[in-house]
Amino acid sequence: MRTLVRISITPVKGLHLVHPVVAELTPAGIAVDRRFFLVDQADELVDASDHARLLTVLPDYDPAQERLGLTFPDGLVVEGAADRLGDAVATDVFGNLAEGRRVLGPFTEALSSFVDRPIALARVDRDGTAQDSRPLTIVSTASVRDLGARGGREHLDARRFRITLEVDGVAPYEEDSWSGGLLRVGDATIRVTGQIPRCVVTTLGPDTGEKDFGTLTEIARYRPRIGGKGGLPFGMYAETVVDGTVRVGDEIEPVSSTARGDGASEVDPTPTTGVLGP
Repeated sequence: MRTLVRISITPVKGLHLVHPVVAELTPAGIAVDRRFFLVDQADELVDASDHARLLTVLPDYDPAQERLGLTFPDGLVVEGAADRLGDAVATDVFGNLAEGRRVLGPFTEALSSFVDRPIALARVDRDGTAQDSRPLTIVSTASVRDLGARGGREHLDARRFRITLEVDGVAPYEEDSWSGGLLRVGDATIRVTGQIPRCVVTTLGPDTGEKDFGTLTEIARYRPRIGGKGGLPFGMYAETVVDGTVRVGDEIEPVSSTARGDGASEVDPTPTTGVLGP
């Protein structure tokens, strides 16, 4: 049985993942996911591809109270209001424009000190705009396991791919065959839209930020590039068609022919662009 086994989000793009057991899927994906992002003095995006150590900073966001806490690996905790906003920013996020405002408070000083570079925390004006090409991503546990085996890693941690929805109970790369199809997940319905081109962050340990697996090298050995000349594919983009609640343990049910793998798509596939960032 196809089953949702993990939900992964991060309130702050580029920081450590958190794993709710229940979430609401909306057109913005999961609304609090990547609600905040980091910029440099030129308002350009900063993430773990620039500073891998950012993966070790754990965010704790309470949207009801509008409080954000950041726990650094040395135990330092910095927290404050998440809705005290300053100057406007407009940032390119892998081909998408994220507009927002800088968050006032202690975050800028703490993050800048941590990476030894001036950076600031910003909050999007509209949820979902600091995501990549699509607001949701999906991958199977079997695909991650197969990649690990090919690279001599018995237990490859799927979190390095920073995928929203992880599915078990399918064959390796079965999710690729769902492109253009619809899946029912809990109370929601999602459309799978195409392959994800991967970036260097997938080579980093999700807890340490240290390079510990040749992810891209291994994928390149057996996975054709997207469109023959594009990025190296692993996992699939998706978007919400019907809003609803999803929970770890929910069955995932194909509701179109493509997602079942038994015929032509009922939904046209959406071309993929960009590279999935952290």
